[in-house]
Parts: sequence; structure tokens; C-alpha cells
Amino acid sequence: MITGEIKNQVDQVWNAFWSGGVSNPLSVIEQITYLLFAKRLDELHIAKESQANMLGDEIEDPIFQPDQDHLRWWSRFKDYEPERKFDVFKDEVFAFIKSLNGRAGSSYTRFMKDAVFIIPNPALLDKVVNLLDAIPMEDRDTKGDLYEYMLSKIATAGQNGQFRTPRHIIKMMVELVEPNPKDVICDPACGTCGFLVSAAEYLEDHHKDILMDDELKEHFHHHMFHGSDFDSSMLRIGAMNMTLHGIDNPLIVDRDSLSQDHADQRNAYTLILANPPFKGSLDSDAVAKDLLQVSKTKKTELLFISLFLKQLKPGGRCACIVPDGVLFGSSKAHQQLRQTLVEEQKLDAVISMPSGVFKPYAGVSTAILIFTRTDSGGTDKVWFYDMQADGLSLDDKRDSIEANDIPDIIEKYKQWNSLSLEGESRGEGEKLFGDKKAKAFAVDKQDIADNKYDLSLNRYKEIEYEEVVYEPPLVFLDQLDALEIDIQKDLKELRMML
Repeated sequence: MITGEIKNQVDQVWNAFWSGGVSNPLSVIEQITYLLFAKRLDELHIAKESQANMLGDEIEDPIFQPDQDHLRWWSRFKDYEPERKFDVFKDEVFAFIKSLNGRAGSSYTRFMKDAVFIIPNPALLDKVVNLLDAIPMEDRDTKGDLYEYMLSKIATAGQNGQFRTPRHIIKMMVELVEPNPKDVICDPACGTCGFLVSAAEYLEDHHKDILMDDELKEHFHHHMFHGSDFDSSMLRIGAMNMTLHGIDNPLIVDRDSLSQDHADQRNAYTLILANPPFKGSLDSDAVAKDLLQVSKTKKTELLFISLFLKQLKPGGRCACIVPDGVLFGSSKAHQQLRQTLVEEQKLDAVISMPSGVFKPYAGVSTAILIFTRTDSGGTDKVWFYDMQADGLSLDDKRDSIEANDIPDIIEKYKQWNSLSLEGESRGEGEKLFGDKKAKAFAVDKQDIADNKYDLSLNRYKEIEYEEVVYEPPLVFLDQLDALEIDIQKDLKELRMML
């Protein structure tokens, strides 16, 4: 979590753009991202230089050629005079970023072709560069949190059912599914690539050898991360977000994942992490036909779950956010999809989240579904968790608070998962998760089937009511009589005073 001081500094950058005539939040994010991207390229080049100097070799695959030394951003360019800084960035550095030195295969190059540099004058560029230079970004987590804080300022979030997923919720979901170095990970509605970035951070933290083994390193940088979206601005920010976090060549593509035109991406991934658009409705003629076979509907939240099942390899797993309506909707499509998850696949968990998680964008109630594609069933019990707090207030301010169920969710889910993996006795699971009054509990598949595959937590959670003993009515009447006497006495004294 970034400090108030750093937030202050980011706000100053934001205000500088605003007062300088760049007021669209998405445009501000894009312009800041270009500057940070140029800084990141310089950092990568410096790292290559240091490695070459240490080994006494030439720089392997340099970012900048010798005649491009003046384009190096933070170590050279930031000290130029404002006019020269502006001209060089506008005419040379920005063109270099767009082409990435002519590397046409790069993910970033594809989305940079429509990028526009719109900082209007040398004074604004100089001010923004100096403000960014003053923000400490050496720590990876701080850099990630800082970027997320900037993304939170995009006022257009929340349109068309799209909501920026809070970073701490993303990290929790990644912790729950535990990516491994051989996974092929996808987010079919990737936006700014928050899930992919968090998965990469998890792998670097929990599998220290992933960037030391040549084969794993190649897979990590070039084959592991896949994302798609149809918003080119988000894709541009997402692609650069990935490189700011050190992933060389993520496979980010401009694609409507639900359309028949892109129905070739099937049986491709071992892990899907996503927060797909809610409450959208599509023309069924444009939707991939195999998705309609899973659930015949126009609702995007149902179609995306069908998509995840088709895109996963057998044995692949998924953690996705869904609106509560998916859990209890009574339409044939809703019931059909839930039945498919429970009977034909392995539904592992349903985590109910409080409605304030997506504030200030929306107060929509949501849940996390975790499931495994098996095509042969496997659901015996479904694990439920009633999340009541996520470490932040559930109002529009979203201030830090002490109450936080996330550590408990991760711990309890790992306990539940280990029982399943180790084939422990049914009695052990009943002992740990048999109490339906607790936050975490398990429900038999048959109970779910008997309830038309309703997955809403309140259908199965037992509410414990505390008995409240009230005084008999006559006691209340006596108390009212006594109060009335006191009132009349006070009124009499007041009349005498007047």
C-alpha cells in the first residue's frame, strides 16, 4: 500500500496535467505511462550494461545503440533544458518508444501505432518529469501500487460493466490458485493486465529459480502470459504495464474474446484469472457458437464463464469474479451454467464478497468462483466463504481499516484444498468446515442440486440469532407514566417562572 506522501506526489503530477490543459484521465494515464516506459527502457539498458561490465563482454541485445545515447531517458534526457527535452522527446524518444527500435514483433509496438504524444509545451513536460523523478519507485511493490493508484483515477471505469479490480483482491485470487512456473496464464478481458502482472509477481516471489533456468525464463517472458481486450487504449496501457513489471513479450492481443471470429482460442491455457464485464448483452449471432452450447444466453457474465471452460485445457483451473446474479439467477441459462460447473466440471469454491469492494465505481455485490475443468465431474463438496471485510472501508472513501478477512480466506482455502488433494477422510473435512454458522463451510453437492444449483451463500449459511429478552409491556407503560409525571412537573415549574 503506498503512503499518503506518495499519493500526494502522484496527485501533484495529476494536477500539473490538469492545469496544463490535459484533463482526460485516460489521456493523463497514457502520457505518464509513456514517460515511465521510457524510464523503464533506460533501467533495462543500465542493467544490461552492468552485467556486461561485470563479465567483461559486450552488451547483449542492447536497448539503445551507441548513436542513441541521447534518447536515454532518466540517466541522460531528464537533465536537458526544457525546450530541448520537449523537442527530443516529441520528435525522437516518442518515435523510438512507438517502434521499440524497430522490433516489430513486440506486443507494445502493435498497440503503440495509434499512440499520440499530447503534452502541449516544454514547461509542462519539464514539471511532470521533475515530479515523477521525485517519486521513489525502486521497490517493485511500490511501483505496482503507484501504478494502480493512477489507474484508479480513470473516471471512465465502470462504463459497459467494466470495473477496475482492486489490487488486493487480485493478489488474493492469485494466492488462492498458486500459479506454477509451467502454467500458461490468460485473462480474456485483461484491461490494464492487473491479473497477469500479479501472477508474474507471485511467480518471482515463490519460484526464485524461474528467471535462472533458461527454459523457464524463456517460457516466462514469451509464452506464459496471454491477454485480450477490445479497448485499444486499455491494451496500450496494459502492454506497457507488463513491461514496467519486467515481462519482455506478453502475448496481448486486440480481440473480442466472445465472438465467433476468435473461436480458435480453445483448450489453450492451464490457468485463467479474470474479472469479465458484467451486465452486458450481446447479439447472439455474433457470439461463438460453442459458447451458446454451454449456456444459451446474451448475458456477457454467463458467456464469459462458458468461454473460460472452453479456453482451459482439461485439468486447467480458473478464478473469476462474477456478479451475484450468476449465483442465484432463475433463468434457464443461469441454472444450466451452474449445473455444468457442479455436475460436469469441478466447482471448488464460492467466495462471497461485500458490496463495497468495487466502490467508488459501483456498489454491485460480487463473488469469486474457483473451478477446474475436468469434463467428467469431480464436485463432491463446494467450499463457501462469507467475506465481510477486505481491509478497507466499504464506503466511497475506501480507507484502511483493521478488519480484514483476506488472510483467513487464503489460510482456510489452503486447508480445504490440502484435504482434497491428500484424500483425507470425509470426517476431517466435516470437522473443519461442517459448521454452517462459520465464515468458511462446505456444502454437499446433493444439497446444491436439490436447490436448483443455487450457489448463493445465504441459501446454505445458518444464521445464529441471539435471543433478546424484553421487559413485559406493563413495565414500559409504568416507565412512560413516570416520564409523563416528570414532564408535567417541569411544565408546572416553567409556568410559575413566567
